[in-house]
Amino acid sequence: MTNNILKEIKESLAVLSIPEKAAFFPKFFKTGKGEYGEGDLFLGVKVPDQRAVAKEYYAKISLNELCELLSSPYHEHRLTALIMLIHKFEKTKDLALKEEIINFYLKNLDFVNNWDLVDTSCYKILGRYAFENQKENLLRDLAFSEKMWFKRVAIVGTMYYIKKGLFELTKEFVTQNLHHPHDLMHKANGWLLREMGNKNEAELISYLNRYYKEMPRTCLRYAIEKLDEDLRQDYLKGRI
Repeated sequence: MTNNILKEIKESLAVLSIPEKAAFFPKFFKTGKGEYGEGDLFLGVKVPDQRAVAKEYYAKISLNELCELLSSPYHEHRLTALIMLIHKFEKTKDLALKEEIINFYLKNLDFVNNWDLVDTSCYKILGRYAFENQKENLLRDLAFSEKMWFKRVAIVGTMYYIKKGLFELTKEFVTQNLHHPHDLMHKANGWLLREMGNKNEAELISYLNRYYKEMPRTCLRYAIEKLDEDLRQDYLKGRI
């Protein structure tokens, strides 16, 4: 059964492969030597098509089978596996199963190793679980990790808190990793600050007034993107 369902899923994705996408994605996701996605492989399947496959199979596949798909060298296999994991998590009311999914996610977090894999999955699974069960340390432990993708899981995981109107965890993690050397963390930090501002602009402005002069430029630009243009220019030119 295991081999059959995995074979079906892989064949379904292979049929949806677009050669032009397969050629483009390695450049887009920076898979060259020394780049953040080094060595990643692509089939060339669009995300909506992956979502359709995930919707068809998520209820039929076990976590053991998902483990094999999530550990695949092919990016689309991993993303499809994560989308199926989201469906499983969101559809069940069984707390024991939710905990099993969380443990599975954390155990296999090394395979959540590109920005789209992180951003698609972490707040819908780990962020939601941490919020609903007051287990912020699950995210906090990742924020202290030496691994960039783990740090990104932590900050993007706070999206669920922002949606609920809670901002302290986001501010804590942004401040902690404000000077991280990688641009992908600057973008994530700025994005989450911007989302905080969308929910409560006063919270964003208060945070910016304290930290904007030491923020990496990319982080600042992302954070202030939705502000009034005059205010944006004041921050960009250091007039506040």
